[in-house]
Amino acid sequence: MALRDDLRRDTAGQEDAAAKIMRHAGMLSNQLQQLRARMYPPKAEKNLRFFLTNEVSKLTSIPDSTLKLLSIEGRGPVPSRLENNHRAYTLNQINELRNFFAEQKPAEAQRFLPHRRGGEHLQVLAISNFKGGSAKTTTSVHLAHFLALHGYRVLAIDLDPQASLSAMFGAQPEVDVGPNETIYAALRYDEQRRPIRDIIRKTYFDGIDLIPGNLEVMEYEHDTPRVLAQRGGGGSGGIFFERLKMALLEVEADYDVVVLDTPPSLGFLTLGAIYAATGMIVTVHPAMLDVASMSQFLLMMGDLIQVLNENGAELSQDFFRYLITRHDPNDQPQSQVVAMLRHLFGSDVLLATAVESTAVEAAGLAKRSLYELEIGQVGRDTHRRAREAMDAVNESILDLVRDSWGRT
Repeated sequence: MALRDDLRRDTAGQEDAAAKIMRHAGMLSNQLQQLRARMYPPKAEKNLRFFLTNEVSKLTSIPDSTLKLLSIEGRGPVPSRLENNHRAYTLNQINELRNFFAEQKPAEAQRFLPHRRGGEHLQVLAISNFKGGSAKTTTSVHLAHFLALHGYRVLAIDLDPQASLSAMFGAQPEVDVGPNETIYAALRYDEQRRPIRDIIRKTYFDGIDLIPGNLEVMEYEHDTPRVLAQRGGGGSGGIFFERLKMALLEVEADYDVVVLDTPPSLGFLTLGAIYAATGMIVTVHPAMLDVASMSQFLLMMGDLIQVLNENGAELSQDFFRYLITRHDPNDQPQSQVVAMLRHLFGSDVLLATAVESTAVEAAGLAKRSLYELEIGQVGRDTHRRAREAMDAVNESILDLVRDSWGRT
């Protein structure tokens, strides 16, 4: 051990780069675990806040007065009472209300319980861009939360080895995600491949299940070239770009929407996500360097899709859209970039934009979305503006999903 340590230092006694990187990685990992332990003690689980009746009414279209009457008559789930005596429901109770009203009013069942019906295909949404900092994870977690709050059954899959999406759901990648517990387990080529159902986890957020990520997902990028060289990438589970899509078929009946948080690269995992996707959202920060990077991303993606086509892969996507993220509407250079993108791509650029906000930053620091913030954790007006902008983005994406299902 002493000899190894000596080799890690040069003649001046300075630590070499490899040793420093490993030491810093260990220090940071330990610090993050300590922070997490303070935020979420070992036996604690991340919980979702309560929802007041006015918010429940907006989410379910059940009038506030009807909710009050149900509570008085003792029908449906029993709400909690806050210190100010206001009625408050958990998300689980909100979903109980949806089921209750769907049974009471079968002619309006879809209004209360919007699960997909016969003939409506599973929507797989890939949030993509290989430029770091384009808000892929922020977009993914807010979209998943929004869909679940509105009664849809969601599977969130973390394809990024950095595993930021997993952390947002309370799963620390270095501690809580063990070997063969990421999406790699369902995609791998050897006898240790597992059914995708075995690696899906319930989350604290009713209506959302998770397949977490960590550095293990990178193994797929290492295995695939070797398998391609040896046997053409086929075998049990399909060709490399088919494997994610085929794995999702195993749980297709359980969900309405799958949200894929893709890695910031155009590797084999991203190719699999593109092939599996029924809809793609490309996140774009409106700065010229980011747009130039996106141009390279699109050129490379076009080439890779051509390769897929030459190998018999047919992409079946209902929509492809650009989402402007971290947008400051008062920033003139950003406004010019947004105008350019809208001029070039027209309606393929979503009209709603994800505005840059201290509310989003504050929520992210606490590993929460805007939908999880309690009143008073940030300024009321700041929270309202950020929430309205995020709702508009997610409503736009949900409209695309509904259109693909043929719903008005």
